[in-house]
Amino acid sequence: PHHPELDKADIKQAAAYLAQQANFEQIDSVNWPELFPAKPATEFIIARSNSAIFIHYKVHEKQVKAIYTKDQDPVWQDSCVEFFCQLPGAKTYFNFEFNCIGTCLSTERKSRTEDINPLSAEKTLQIKRYASLGTEPFEEKKGDFDWQLTVEIPFSLLKIDTNNLPTHIKANFYKCGDETSVPHYISWNPIHLENPDFHRPEFFGEL
Repeated sequence: PHHPELDKADIKQAAAYLAQQANFEQIDSVNWPELFPAKPATEFIIARSNSAIFIHYKVHEKQVKAIYTKDQDPVWQDSCVEFFCQLPGAKTYFNFEFNCIGTCLSTERKSRTEDINPLSAEKTLQIKRYASLGTEPFEEKKGDFDWQLTVEIPFSLLKIDTNNLPTHIKANFYKCGDETSVPHYISWNPIHLENPDFHRPEFFGEL
């Protein structure tokens, strides 16, 4: 959906607005059930303003962890949600990974191991974030946790011309936690591989 009013909202206001919307999508593909059967309840809604993409995640899980506070840290080891996307005809894709306190890892790359270009600190700071758990780090906690994260990614970071938007992009959404006590790797669009690998654009869905 197109919500031009989001351009006038700060990220906390955007979070409250998106949280009230309908039609959340589920991140519920357990692609490696024998190795990693855990499926934390995870859903998201994605919207656009005239200048940016907004994603609002809702997560319920039995353990939560956030030890990384510096952008480009290995946030996938914490309680983490991710957005990967690729423009039509592009040979590279973008990956945006966020732990539950909003620390971000972001790159443009050709594959998991090829032509990896981390976004600069200046560009990463343009990604606005609002985390319901705050921004202070903590070691893993166990129990019942509900947390939300809202992010705003400017079209300019994706090399999208705001005056000439593509009709679609390819993308996938993930929930993981490599170094939590219950590692898990779930996705929005299924991944048909023998072992976990999110860096596979051939399994991206269409937005």
